[in-house]
Amino acid sequence: MKQIFYFILLIAGFSSIHSCKDLLDEDGNPLLDLNNTEGLSGPRALYREITAKDTLAEYQYSGLLVNRVITDSASITDIMYSGERISQIIFRGFLDLDGNGKLDKDSVSYDRQFNYGNNSRLQSISETRSVFRRTPPVPPSTKPGPQTLFASEKYVYTLTYNAATSKLESIVTEKGEETIGGPIKYTDYSKSDYSYEGDNVSKVLNVSGPITSNYPSVYGAPTEKKSFEYYTYDQQISPFTLLPQTYKISRLLATKHSVKESSILSPNNPKRWSVTDLMVHIPQPIVMSTNFVYDLQTYMTKGYEINYIYKPQ
Repeated sequence: MKQIFYFILLIAGFSSIHSCKDLLDEDGNPLLDLNNTEGLSGPRALYREITAKDTLAEYQYSGLLVNRVITDSASITDIMYSGERISQIIFRGFLDLDGNGKLDKDSVSYDRQFNYGNNSRLQSISETRSVFRRTPPVPPSTKPGPQTLFASEKYVYTLTYNAATSKLESIVTEKGEETIGGPIKYTDYSKSDYSYEGDNVSKVLNVSGPITSNYPSVYGAPTEKKSFEYYTYDQQISPFTLLPQTYKISRLLATKHSVKESSILSPNNPKRWSVTDLMVHIPQPIVMSTNFVYDLQTYMTKGYEINYIYKPQ
């Protein structure tokens, strides 16, 4: 009986250690307890985005600057700086390229270079992207082959701002392919137009289609047209205010479906948002809603089934 008692104590001890570990960051600093609404006092940093099942993102820092983000399936985003401005972002991992809510089995790597104007405002981004695909199994084996290069792509993103408000007004994306011994052939475009209510993003109109000729680019008729709307904003603080604006814009450009997250550019949190396919005869918006949880410092800690974990800065 004593042995059973000590065994139970041992299990309890290990469980306690594991529980405490989950509430510490990689430096051993205490995190915001999910069951504690008191929050942190003083400067903070966003550390994790998690659901009941998975860690969606973990942010790692060098001093006060976020320099690495680890996302689903151990995908890694490395962030480089020139002074305090982001100059380069390199991604290696997996993305949901088809927008079905699941990570693709094909791996992706991209390298982005960020260009700023005289006012230190982000003006354009250039990207080189490689998509790797597993070759099918060769009978009698049932194992798929190694990852091989499937596509080598080039992207140029051009940002414009409202002259009166200085807010981001649009992002135009041109996607191209490398040609041997010649210039890049651009084949597809996408444009996102941003509207605001105060400082919060209220609507994004996204259209995309083919590029019919190059130099200069001529845009064909849209093949996709969607509207994303965000409303019923609270007056509390969004976790994403703690991340650099350039990183947030880069996150929205990960795939053509990532634009739906555009509310991360807002200082507050939308309790409702919707997406509408404008190409159908009678558009029907799909609406999502949530109730938020906050800590005493008015930072949002839970919404849309995602928990936001902070660490002392």
